[in-house]
Amino acid sequence: MTVSSPCVPESIRALAPTMTDWRQAIHAWPELGFEEERTSALVIETLRGLGLEVHTGLGGTGVVAVIDSGAPGLSIGLRADMDALPMDEDSDLPFRSQRPGVAHTCGHDGHTSALLGTAQYLVAHPPASGRVVLIFQPAEEGGRGAIRMIEDGLFDRFPCDEVYAFHNMPALPSGRASVRAGATLQSLAVFEIAIEGIGGHAAAPHRANDPLQVAARLAVDIGAIVGRHIDPMEAALINVGSLQAGTTHNIIPSTASLSGTIRSLSTDVHEALLARLRALCEGHAQISGCTIRLEIPHSCPPCVNAPAQAALAAEAIGDVLGAENVSTDLRAYPFSDDFSYMLQQWPGAYLFLGMDSAMCHHPTFRFDDALLPLAVAVFDRIVRRRLG
Repeated sequence: MTVSSPCVPESIRALAPTMTDWRQAIHAWPELGFEEERTSALVIETLRGLGLEVHTGLGGTGVVAVIDSGAPGLSIGLRADMDALPMDEDSDLPFRSQRPGVAHTCGHDGHTSALLGTAQYLVAHPPASGRVVLIFQPAEEGGRGAIRMIEDGLFDRFPCDEVYAFHNMPALPSGRASVRAGATLQSLAVFEIAIEGIGGHAAAPHRANDPLQVAARLAVDIGAIVGRHIDPMEAALINVGSLQAGTTHNIIPSTASLSGTIRSLSTDVHEALLARLRALCEGHAQISGCTIRLEIPHSCPPCVNAPAQAALAAEAIGDVLGAENVSTDLRAYPFSDDFSYMLQQWPGAYLFLGMDSAMCHHPTFRFDDALLPLAVAVFDRIVRRRLG
Protein backbone atom coordinates (compact mmCIF):
# COMPACT_ATOMS: atom_id res chain seq x y z
CA MET A 1 0.00 0.00 0.00
CA THR A 2 1.74 3.10 -1.26
CA VAL A 3 -0.57 6.12 -1.00
CA SER A 4 1.75 9.12 -0.56
CA SER A 5 2.27 12.74 -1.55
CA PRO A 6 5.30 15.02 -1.36
CA CYS A 7 2.90 17.90 -0.56
CA VAL A 8 1.97 16.55 2.88
CA PRO A 9 3.83 18.66 5.48
CA GLU A 10 6.34 16.81 7.62
CA SER A 11 4.45 17.90 10.73
CA ILE A 12 1.42 15.95 9.43
CA ARG A 13 3.53 12.97 8.36
CA ALA A 14 4.83 12.81 11.91
CA LEU A 15 1.29 12.04 13.10
CA ALA A 16 1.04 8.92 10.94
CA PRO A 17 2.27 6.36 13.55
CA THR A 18 -0.14 7.67 16.18
CA MET A 19 -3.07 7.68 13.75
CA THR A 20 -2.18 4.15 12.68
CA ASP A 21 -2.21 3.01 16.31
CA TRP A 22 -5.64 4.57 16.81
CA ARG A 23 -6.95 3.04 13.62
CA GLN A 24 -5.74 -0.45 14.42
CA ALA A 25 -7.08 -0.29 17.97
CA ILE A 26 -10.51 0.73 16.68
CA HIS A 27 -10.29 -1.93 13.96
CA ALA A 28 -9.60 -4.69 16.47
CA TRP A 29 -12.75 -3.88 18.46
CA PRO A 30 -15.41 -2.88 15.92
CA GLU A 31 -18.82 -1.72 17.12
CA LEU A 32 -22.17 -1.50 15.33
CA GLY A 33 -24.27 1.63 14.95
CA PHE A 34 -25.31 3.33 18.22
CA GLU A 35 -23.08 0.84 20.09
CA GLU A 36 -19.77 2.65 19.60
CA GLU A 37 -19.03 2.96 23.33
CA ARG A 38 -15.40 1.90 23.20
CA THR A 39 -14.70 3.88 20.05
CA SER A 40 -16.33 6.99 21.52
CA ALA A 41 -14.29 6.55 24.69
CA LEU A 42 -11.07 6.58 22.66
CA VAL A 43 -12.23 9.68 20.78
CA ILE A 44 -13.23 11.46 24.00
CA GLU A 45 -9.98 10.61 25.78
CA THR A 46 -7.90 11.78 22.81
CA LEU A 47 -9.77 15.07 22.37
CA ARG A 48 -9.64 15.86 26.07
CA GLY A 49 -5.94 15.07 26.03
CA LEU A 50 -5.61 17.83 23.44
CA GLY A 51 -7.24 20.26 25.85
CA LEU A 52 -10.55 20.44 23.98
CA GLU A 53 -13.96 20.64 25.58
CA VAL A 54 -15.80 17.49 24.53
CA HIS A 55 -19.56 17.24 24.02
CA THR A 56 -21.16 13.80 24.17
CA GLY A 57 -24.57 12.19 23.88
CA LEU A 58 -25.54 13.59 20.48
CA GLY A 59 -27.11 10.73 18.57
CA GLY A 60 -26.33 8.46 21.51
CA THR A 61 -22.62 7.78 21.08
CA GLY A 62 -21.80 10.84 18.95
CA VAL A 63 -18.98 13.18 19.98
CA VAL A 64 -18.35 16.84 19.11
CA ALA A 65 -15.44 19.17 19.87
CA VAL A 66 -14.67 22.69 18.66
CA ILE A 67 -11.32 24.26 17.79
CA ASP A 68 -11.88 28.01 18.09
CA SER A 69 -9.33 30.51 16.81
CA GLY A 70 -10.76 33.24 19.03
CA ALA A 71 -11.19 35.50 16.01
CA PRO A 72 -14.40 36.09 14.02
CA GLY A 73 -14.87 33.96 10.95
CA LEU A 74 -16.64 31.02 9.37
CA SER A 75 -17.50 27.80 11.14
CA ILE A 76 -16.30 24.71 9.25
CA GLY A 77 -17.72 21.28 10.14
CA LEU A 78 -15.62 18.15 9.56
CA ARG A 79 -17.35 14.81 10.00
CA ALA A 80 -16.16 11.21 10.46
CA ASP A 81 -18.30 8.08 10.90
CA MET A 82 -17.39 5.53 13.59
CA ASP A 83 -19.50 2.38 13.15
CA ALA A 84 -18.63 -1.05 11.76
CA LEU A 85 -20.59 -3.63 9.76
CA PRO A 86 -22.40 -6.82 10.87
CA MET A 87 -20.12 -9.22 8.99
CA ASP A 88 -16.96 -11.27 9.44
CA GLU A 89 -13.55 -10.12 8.29
CA ASP A 90 -11.34 -12.39 6.18
CA SER A 91 -7.94 -11.41 7.49
CA ASP A 92 -4.87 -12.73 9.27
CA LEU A 93 -3.72 -9.27 10.36
CA PRO A 94 -2.57 -9.04 13.99
CA PHE A 95 -5.20 -6.32 14.62
CA ARG A 96 -8.06 -8.12 12.88
CA SER A 97 -11.51 -7.95 14.43
CA GLN A 98 -11.74 -9.61 17.83
CA ARG A 99 -15.53 -9.68 17.64
CA PRO A 100 -17.12 -12.44 15.53
CA GLY A 101 -19.74 -11.10 13.14
CA VAL A 102 -18.59 -7.47 13.41
CA ALA A 103 -15.87 -5.86 11.28
CA HIS A 104 -14.57 -2.53 10.03
CA THR A 105 -14.89 -3.46 6.37
CA CYS A 106 -15.86 0.02 5.19
CA GLY A 107 -12.99 2.05 6.64
CA HIS A 108 -14.81 4.08 9.28
CA ASP A 109 -11.97 3.24 11.66
CA GLY A 110 -9.72 5.13 9.25
CA HIS A 111 -12.12 8.06 8.93
CA THR A 112 -12.29 8.42 12.72
CA SER A 113 -8.51 8.21 13.11
CA ALA A 114 -7.96 10.78 10.37
CA LEU A 115 -10.30 13.26 12.05
CA LEU A 116 -8.54 12.70 15.38
CA GLY A 117 -5.26 13.40 13.60
CA THR A 118 -6.80 16.55 12.11
CA ALA A 119 -7.81 17.64 15.61
CA GLN A 120 -4.28 17.12 16.91
CA TYR A 121 -2.78 19.04 14.01
CA LEU A 122 -5.22 21.96 14.21
CA VAL A 123 -4.75 22.32 17.96
CA ALA A 124 -1.02 22.70 17.32
CA HIS A 125 -1.55 24.83 14.20
CA PRO A 126 -4.85 26.69 14.73
CA PRO A 127 -6.54 28.61 11.92
CA ALA A 128 -6.27 32.40 11.81
CA SER A 129 -10.02 32.95 12.14
CA GLY A 130 -13.31 31.22 12.80
CA ARG A 131 -13.66 27.75 14.24
CA VAL A 132 -13.64 24.09 13.25
CA VAL A 133 -16.40 21.76 14.49
CA LEU A 134 -15.21 18.16 14.76
CA ILE A 135 -18.16 15.74 14.38
CA PHE A 136 -17.68 12.06 15.23
CA GLN A 137 -20.90 10.39 14.08
CA PRO A 138 -22.37 7.02 15.05
CA ALA A 139 -24.44 4.67 12.92
CA GLU A 140 -23.81 5.67 9.33
CA GLU A 141 -24.45 2.12 8.12
CA GLY A 142 -28.22 2.24 7.85
CA GLY A 143 -28.64 3.49 11.40
CA ARG A 144 -29.47 7.11 10.67
CA GLY A 145 -26.79 8.44 12.99
CA ALA A 146 -26.56 11.80 11.22
CA ILE A 147 -30.25 12.62 11.56
CA ARG A 148 -30.17 11.48 15.20
CA MET A 149 -27.32 13.90 15.93
CA ILE A 150 -29.22 16.69 14.16
CA GLU A 151 -32.41 15.89 16.08
CA ASP A 152 -30.36 16.02 19.30
CA GLY A 153 -29.38 19.62 18.50
CA LEU A 154 -26.06 19.21 16.69
CA PHE A 155 -26.40 22.27 14.50
CA ASP A 156 -28.43 24.26 17.02
CA ARG A 157 -25.53 24.03 19.44
CA PHE A 158 -22.76 24.02 16.83
CA PRO A 159 -23.95 25.88 13.72
CA CYS A 160 -21.73 25.53 10.67
CA ASP A 161 -21.31 27.62 7.55
CA GLU A 162 -19.96 24.64 5.60
CA VAL A 163 -19.54 20.89 6.20
CA TYR A 164 -17.07 18.40 4.72
CA ALA A 165 -16.37 14.67 4.93
CA PHE A 166 -14.25 12.13 3.09
CA HIS A 167 -14.52 8.44 2.32
CA ASN A 168 -11.88 6.00 1.17
CA MET A 169 -12.63 4.79 -2.35
CA PRO A 170 -11.23 1.49 -3.68
CA ALA A 171 -12.90 2.27 -7.02
CA LEU A 172 -10.25 4.98 -7.49
CA PRO A 173 -6.55 4.18 -7.95
CA SER A 174 -4.17 4.94 -5.14
CA GLY A 175 -3.04 8.56 -5.33
CA ARG A 176 -6.21 9.70 -7.05
CA ALA A 177 -9.24 11.52 -5.65
CA SER A 178 -12.63 12.74 -6.78
CA VAL A 179 -15.20 15.33 -5.82
CA ARG A 180 -18.03 16.67 -7.93
CA ALA A 181 -20.66 19.37 -7.72
CA GLY A 182 -24.26 18.20 -7.44
CA ALA A 183 -25.45 14.70 -6.58
CA THR A 184 -22.48 12.53 -5.67
CA LEU A 185 -24.14 9.59 -3.86
CA GLN A 186 -27.59 8.09 -4.28
CA SER A 187 -30.51 8.28 -1.90
CA LEU A 188 -31.49 5.12 -0.08
CA ALA A 189 -34.78 3.83 1.25
CA VAL A 190 -35.30 0.38 2.73
CA PHE A 191 -38.84 -0.96 2.39
CA GLU A 192 -40.49 -3.88 4.17
CA ILE A 193 -43.92 -5.17 3.11
CA ALA A 194 -45.97 -7.56 5.26
CA ILE A 195 -48.95 -9.31 3.62
CA GLU A 196 -51.58 -11.12 5.65
CA GLY A 197 -54.18 -13.35 4.00
CA ILE A 198 -55.95 -16.59 4.86
CA GLY A 199 -54.04 -19.85 4.74
CA GLY A 200 -55.39 -23.25 3.86
CA HIS A 201 -55.01 -26.49 1.92
CA ALA A 202 -53.49 -26.21 -1.53
CA ALA A 203 -56.30 -28.43 -2.87
CA ALA A 204 -58.92 -25.88 -1.76
CA PRO A 205 -57.57 -22.47 -2.76
CA HIS A 206 -61.12 -21.07 -2.90
CA ARG A 207 -61.30 -21.41 0.88
CA ALA A 208 -58.15 -19.34 1.33
CA ASN A 209 -56.84 -15.90 0.37
CA ASP A 210 -53.32 -16.60 -0.81
CA PRO A 211 -50.80 -13.88 0.21
CA LEU A 212 -48.03 -15.63 -1.72
CA GLN A 213 -49.78 -14.90 -5.01
CA VAL A 214 -50.19 -11.27 -3.96
CA ALA A 215 -46.50 -11.06 -3.01
CA ALA A 216 -45.44 -12.48 -6.37
CA ARG A 217 -47.59 -10.03 -8.34
CA LEU A 218 -46.50 -7.16 -6.15
CA ALA A 219 -42.83 -8.04 -6.69
CA VAL A 220 -43.32 -7.95 -10.48
CA ASP A 221 -45.19 -4.65 -10.34
CA ILE A 222 -42.54 -3.09 -8.09
CA GLY A 223 -39.88 -4.07 -10.59
CA ALA A 224 -41.78 -2.18 -13.29
CA ILE A 225 -42.03 1.13 -11.41
CA VAL A 226 -38.79 2.57 -12.79
CA GLY A 227 -39.49 1.48 -16.35
CA ARG A 228 -43.08 2.75 -16.44
CA HIS A 229 -43.47 5.62 -13.99
CA ILE A 230 -40.09 7.40 -13.83
CA ASP A 231 -38.52 9.56 -16.52
CA PRO A 232 -36.00 7.28 -18.27
CA MET A 233 -33.46 10.13 -18.20
CA GLU A 234 -33.47 10.06 -14.39
CA ALA A 235 -31.24 7.79 -12.33
CA ALA A 236 -33.52 5.49 -10.32
CA LEU A 237 -33.41 1.96 -8.97
CA ILE A 238 -35.89 -0.16 -7.04
CA ASN A 239 -34.99 -3.69 -6.11
CA VAL A 240 -36.86 -6.50 -4.34
CA GLY A 241 -34.20 -8.42 -2.44
CA SER A 242 -36.36 -10.79 -0.43
CA LEU A 243 -39.67 -12.61 -0.84
CA GLN A 244 -40.59 -14.91 2.03
CA ALA A 245 -43.69 -17.16 2.13
CA GLY A 246 -44.76 -20.70 2.84
CA THR A 247 -43.28 -23.80 4.46
CA THR A 248 -44.10 -26.70 2.14
CA HIS A 249 -45.67 -27.64 -1.19
CA ASN A 250 -49.30 -28.28 -0.20
CA ILE A 251 -50.05 -25.49 2.28
CA ILE A 252 -51.28 -22.05 1.31
CA PRO A 253 -49.52 -19.75 3.78
CA SER A 254 -51.34 -17.10 5.78
CA THR A 255 -48.54 -14.52 5.51
CA ALA A 256 -45.88 -13.36 3.08
CA SER A 257 -43.31 -10.60 3.09
CA LEU A 258 -41.20 -8.58 0.69
CA SER A 259 -38.25 -6.28 1.29
CA GLY A 260 -35.92 -4.25 -0.87
CA THR A 261 -34.29 -0.91 -1.54
CA ILE A 262 -34.92 2.28 -3.48
CA ARG A 263 -32.11 4.50 -4.78
CA SER A 264 -31.99 7.72 -6.77
CA LEU A 265 -29.86 10.80 -7.39
CA SER A 266 -32.83 13.13 -7.00
CA THR A 267 -34.91 13.84 -3.91
CA ASP A 268 -37.98 14.37 -6.13
CA VAL A 269 -37.48 11.01 -7.84
CA HIS A 270 -36.87 9.37 -4.46
CA GLU A 271 -40.22 10.66 -3.19
CA ALA A 272 -41.96 9.67 -6.44
CA LEU A 273 -40.69 6.10 -6.07
CA LEU A 274 -41.95 5.92 -2.50
CA ALA A 275 -45.34 7.34 -3.52
CA ARG A 276 -45.71 4.78 -6.32
CA LEU A 277 -44.73 1.96 -3.96
CA ARG A 278 -47.39 3.06 -1.46
CA ALA A 279 -49.99 3.24 -4.24
CA LEU A 280 -49.12 -0.29 -5.41
CA CYS A 281 -49.51 -1.69 -1.90
CA GLU A 282 -52.87 0.04 -1.44
CA GLY A 283 -54.08 -1.16 -4.84
CA HIS A 284 -53.09 -4.77 -4.29
CA ALA A 285 -54.73 -4.71 -0.87
CA GLN A 286 -58.01 -3.54 -2.40
CA ILE A 287 -57.91 -6.05 -5.24
CA SER A 288 -56.84 -9.07 -3.19
CA GLY A 289 -58.58 -8.44 0.11
CA CYS A 290 -55.33 -9.15 1.92
CA THR A 291 -53.96 -6.78 4.53
CA ILE A 292 -50.76 -5.14 3.29
CA ARG A 293 -48.53 -3.08 5.58
CA LEU A 294 -45.66 -1.05 4.12
CA GLU A 295 -42.88 0.21 6.39
CA ILE A 296 -39.84 2.33 5.52
CA PRO A 297 -37.43 1.67 8.42
CA HIS A 298 -34.62 3.69 6.85
CA SER A 299 -34.55 6.48 4.29
CA CYS A 300 -31.97 9.14 3.50
CA PRO A 301 -31.72 11.63 0.63
CA PRO A 302 -28.93 11.75 -1.95
CA CYS A 303 -25.64 13.42 -1.06
CA VAL A 304 -25.61 16.68 -2.99
CA ASN A 305 -22.41 18.75 -3.00
CA ALA A 306 -22.72 22.53 -3.24
CA PRO A 307 -20.83 23.88 -6.29
CA ALA A 308 -18.63 26.39 -4.44
CA GLN A 309 -17.69 23.94 -1.70
CA ALA A 310 -17.03 21.13 -4.18
CA ALA A 311 -14.70 23.45 -6.10
CA LEU A 312 -12.90 24.43 -2.92
CA ALA A 313 -12.51 20.77 -1.92
CA ALA A 314 -11.07 19.99 -5.36
CA GLU A 315 -8.54 22.79 -4.92
CA ALA A 316 -7.62 21.55 -1.45
CA ILE A 317 -7.10 18.00 -2.73
CA GLY A 318 -5.06 19.41 -5.60
CA ASP A 319 -2.81 21.16 -3.08
CA VAL A 320 -2.01 17.74 -1.62
CA LEU A 321 -2.14 15.26 -4.52
CA GLY A 322 -1.68 17.61 -7.46
CA ALA A 323 -4.52 19.00 -9.55
CA GLU A 324 -3.93 16.37 -12.24
CA ASN A 325 -4.90 13.66 -9.74
CA VAL A 326 -8.29 15.14 -8.85
CA SER A 327 -11.35 14.17 -10.91
CA THR A 328 -14.30 16.55 -10.81
CA ASP A 329 -16.36 15.05 -13.64
CA LEU A 330 -16.80 11.42 -12.62
CA ARG A 331 -20.34 10.11 -12.44
CA ALA A 332 -21.99 9.87 -9.04
CA TYR A 333 -21.28 6.67 -7.15
CA PRO A 334 -24.13 4.14 -6.66
CA PHE A 335 -23.73 4.15 -2.87
CA SER A 336 -25.45 6.14 -0.13
CA ASP A 337 -24.39 7.92 3.04
CA ASP A 338 -26.40 9.78 5.66
CA PHE A 339 -23.94 12.68 5.51
CA SER A 340 -26.64 13.76 3.06
CA TYR A 341 -28.67 15.05 6.04
CA MET A 342 -25.81 17.37 7.00
CA LEU A 343 -25.50 18.56 3.40
CA GLN A 344 -29.20 19.43 3.53
CA GLN A 345 -28.50 21.67 6.52
CA TRP A 346 -25.37 23.43 5.24
CA PRO A 347 -23.48 23.74 1.94
CA GLY A 348 -20.55 21.39 1.77
CA ALA A 349 -18.85 18.56 -0.06
CA TYR A 350 -18.26 14.83 0.25
CA LEU A 351 -14.92 13.84 -1.31
CA PHE A 352 -13.26 10.50 -2.08
CA LEU A 353 -9.63 9.45 -1.68
CA GLY A 354 -8.51 6.48 -3.73
CA MET A 355 -6.68 3.46 -2.40
CA ASP A 356 -5.93 -0.11 -3.48
CA SER A 357 -8.20 -2.65 -1.78
CA ALA A 358 -11.14 -4.93 -2.29
CA MET A 359 -14.34 -2.90 -2.36
CA CYS A 360 -15.93 -1.64 0.84
CA HIS A 361 -18.26 -4.18 2.53
CA HIS A 362 -16.13 -7.08 1.25
CA PRO A 363 -14.60 -9.49 3.81
CA THR A 364 -11.09 -8.82 2.47
CA PHE A 365 -11.38 -5.01 2.48
CA ARG A 366 -8.20 -3.38 3.80
CA PHE A 367 -7.97 0.28 4.79
CA ASP A 368 -4.63 1.76 3.74
CA ASP A 369 -3.07 3.50 6.75
CA ALA A 370 -0.97 5.59 4.36
CA LEU A 371 -4.23 7.39 3.53
CA LEU A 372 -4.40 8.89 7.03
CA PRO A 373 -1.89 11.76 6.63
CA LEU A 374 -3.32 12.53 3.19
CA ALA A 375 -6.79 12.95 4.67
CA VAL A 376 -5.45 15.21 7.43
CA ALA A 377 -3.61 17.30 4.84
CA VAL A 378 -6.75 17.68 2.73
CA PHE A 379 -8.88 18.65 5.73
CA ASP A 380 -6.19 21.13 6.77
CA ARG A 381 -6.10 22.68 3.30
CA ILE A 382 -9.90 23.09 3.33
CA VAL A 383 -9.64 24.84 6.70
CA ARG A 384 -6.72 27.06 5.59
CA ARG A 385 -8.46 28.09 2.38
CA ARG A 386 -11.52 29.14 4.39
CA LEU A 387 -10.10 30.33 7.71
CA GLY A 388 -6.55 31.41 6.81
